[in-house]
Amino acid sequence: MQLAPISSTSNALGTYWQWQGHSIYYVRAGSRHPQRPPLLLVHGFGASTDHWRKNIDQLQEDFEVWAIDLLGFGRSAKPNTQYSGNLWRDQLQAFINQVIGQPAILAGNSLGGYASLCLASQCPDAAVGLILLNSAGPFSDTPSSQPNLLQKLIRSVLLQPWASYLLFQYIRRPGNIRKTLKKVYLDQNTVTDRLVEEIYRPSCDRGAVKVFASIFKTPPGEKVDLLLQQLNHPLLMLWGEEDPWINAQQRGKKFRQYYPQLTEYYLQAGHCPHDEIPKEVNSLIRSWVLKNFIHSIK
Repeated sequence: MQLAPISSTSNALGTYWQWQGHSIYYVRAGSRHPQRPPLLLVHGFGASTDHWRKNIDQLQEDFEVWAIDLLGFGRSAKPNTQYSGNLWRDQLQAFINQVIGQPAILAGNSLGGYASLCLASQCPDAAVGLILLNSAGPFSDTPSSQPNLLQKLIRSVLLQPWASYLLFQYIRRPGNIRKTLKKVYLDQNTVTDRLVEEIYRPSCDRGAVKVFASIFKTPPGEKVDLLLQQLNHPLLMLWGEEDPWINAQQRGKKFRQYYPQLTEYYLQAGHCPHDEIPKEVNSLIRSWVLKNFIHSIK
C-alpha cells in the first residue's frame, strides 16, 4: 500500500493494519530510543490521527510516536457493531502487542483518554505510563437522574435509524462542525478550514452514520474511579481549563481523590489543548516523560 505523509511538514507515514477483519489506520514518526518508551496518541470522538499532527511534528524529534484511528473513526473501518470502551481497549492492546512491539505511554484526549485509561488499568502490561487530556468517562458518584417522559421519548426516537440519520446529516455539515469547534476551542483562530475538513471528511465514509447512531445505545463502561484504583502507572493530567463540556477543576479534584500521585496542569485552552496550544502541551509531555522514564537527557 502507498504510504502518505499526514502533513506537508511531517515525515510521519500512514498505513493500515488488519484487526479482527477490519482495516485500522495509523501513523508512525520518529525513531525508537532504548531509554524512552514510544508514545501512542489516541484521539477523541469524531476526530482522528489528523488531530495530533501538530504534536507528532514536534514530539518525533525526541520520541518514537504512533497515532491510531480508533475503529469507527478517521480512516479506519466503520463496521456496524457495538462500540464501547472495552472494544477500543482491546484494539489498543492488540496494536501495542502486534505493531508497536513494546509497552507504550498512551496519551488520550476525551473519549481517547477514557479508552487509554481502560487499557492502562485493565491491561497493565501494555502500558508504562498514561497522559490524559480532558479525559471522558463517568465516576461512580456521578448523579444519575431518571429521564423524564420527554427525554425518554427523544431517546426512543433517536434510536430509530431514520432519526439518527437525519440528525447525523445535520450535525456533520461543515458549518455546524465549525460552530461546535468554536464553542470548545478558546482560541477561535485555531478553528481553521483544515480542522473542519479533517473532521468532516470521515463523516462521508460508508458506515459513519451507524457509528454515530451507536452512541445512543453504547453500554456504560467501567467507572473512572474503579479504573484509577486498578492503575499502577505514572499519570499526567493536562486540563484545558476553559472546556465548556468538562468542569476541569472539579473533575481534576476527583482524579486526585482516587489517584493522588498524579501530576497535573491547568492550561488556558478548551476541550482539545493538544491541538489548540500544541507547543505548551508538547513541552509538558516531553518534560514529564524525560523526568519519569529516564535519568538524563542524552
